[in-house]
Amino acid sequence: MTNTPETGTEATSAPVGPRKVSLWNIANVVTVLRLAMVPLFVVCLFLNGTGWRITALAVFLVASLTDLLDGELARRYGLVTDFGKIADPIADKALTGAALVSLSILGELPWWVTAVILGREAGVTLLRFAVLRHGVIPASYGGKVKTALQMLAITCYILPGVPGAARWAVMGAAVVVTVGTGLDYVIRAVKLRQVAKRARASS
Repeated sequence: MTNTPETGTEATSAPVGPRKVSLWNIANVVTVLRLAMVPLFVVCLFLNGTGWRITALAVFLVASLTDLLDGELARRYGLVTDFGKIADPIADKALTGAALVSLSILGELPWWVTAVILGREAGVTLLRFAVLRHGVIPASYGGKVKTALQMLAITCYILPGVPGAARWAVMGAAVVVTVGTGLDYVIRAVKLRQVAKRARASS
């Protein structure tokens, strides 16, 4: 308690520290719900009937939209946590991976497409960890386009009645952008490593 010179009254002062963010905040809860939707989506996709197919698509789209929601909530309300940083990309890759693998098992999507996309995702993730001591490779605009194209392509394959040519056109674009952005990450990782080496050499 201190006296203020203007009024002579006592004012309370307390140290202001960093706000502790609860692990179970709304952003993380949304991320966990997205993970929980993955097995539900897979079950619906493997059940016979148009109704189940539409249900699988609905679950997939809702899960995809939660990816935008949890990120926006975390940024807007300062709910960023280490758990969220790890769980969010895992949930994204689990949903995409489950969709691609399931479609390939059903014989609707060639396995090489699934292998290329999942191989790129795994490679970029490992690359990020490999150069983490040099710095962080930020997400690029191309990465956002890649994600959007993958979601659209998977939607085209799940939705009944979409012409095969249309499915292939969108999936082909998704594969091209996926590979292209993967190569971009490799180039940026090499440059980041070179910059870090030069910085250490000059210090």
